Amino acid sequence: MTKFQIEVVGHRVVVKARFETTRAHCAGFLCDGEADFSLEITPEDIAFEREESLRRNGRADQDTYLELIALLRKVSEGLLEYDTLLFHGSVIAVDGTAYLFTAPSGTGKSTHTRLWRQMLGSRAVMVNDDKPFLRITETGVLACGSPWNGKHRLGTNTSVPLKAICILERGEENEIHPIPAREALSALFQQSARPKDRRRIRKYMELLDRLSRGVEFYRLCCNMDLEAARVAFETMCGM
Repeated sequence: MTKFQIEVVGHRVVVKARFETTRAHCAGFLCDGEADFSLEITPEDIAFEREESLRRNGRADQDTYLELIALLRKVSEGLLEYDTLLFHGSVIAVDGTAYLFTAPSGTGKSTHTRLWRQMLGSRAVMVNDDKPFLRITETGVLACGSPWNGKHRLGTNTSVPLKAICILERGEENEIHPIPAREALSALFQQSARPKDRRRIRKYMELLDRLSRGVEFYRLCCNMDLEAARVAFETMCGM
């Protein structure tokens, strides 16, 4: 058993875990001070994630990885109480403004944000390349880093105002256009983490509604050329 504390989205969480590798995974988010809430990863939590892995992939991942997923699930459910959603996507910040690209795995989110970094150099900073947290406030939405930042571990422990969410699709030509929030709702449901606890479903739905009213939405059909980054950047930034 290992015990440590992390700070995510400005909130401190005490974690009791089974594996030291879980603490190592959270390096960069470790902290001290008074905690907002605490949680423990139990053998039952890992068994649940093992069943989920078997159902989705036909095989069970190693327990060390399953513990990371169990921790992510519990942290995300705890942060719901602090107006924060867990989202699946790649978030990049340019000149202090964040843009989130979302799509099913394998579509090219990470490749697209890599093109932004290639085009914009030091102006572009990765916030999170896989599972950012979105904090919905009275004045807007913040895209926040987390320890769960993809296989290439691209991300920072930071919070940046989120301007837009872009639904990415593969295509031969590069074309982007704004869409109404109602057209993006299906993607928001699919790419955000829904709580298993029914008591938290109402809170989740409330935050999803506020998110839909707090940012702009776009649909991008693109190839993996540098031109795709230029088209997306200039449109979403209003250039």
